[in-house]
Amino acid sequence: MSDTNGATATGTTTETTAVEALQQAMVGQLMAVIGAPDDKDVARAGDDIVQQLDARLREAGSAAA
Repeated sequence: MSDTNGATATGTTTETTAVEALQQAMVGQLMAVIGAPDDKDVARAGDDIVQQLDARLREAGSAAA
């Protein structure tokens, strides 16, 4: 963010976009789980998205610290 060549700001923007995309995918997948609560494949897909989002948020938290 204070990087004069803009690399940090661009990386942050890209990361934010990726996190937002995962958040939107998670919402969609949760709606799919609500629509098909007994479908294990839908549940697994939702779990995959939650795991990816968790990893991204942890990385962002580590980078901020």
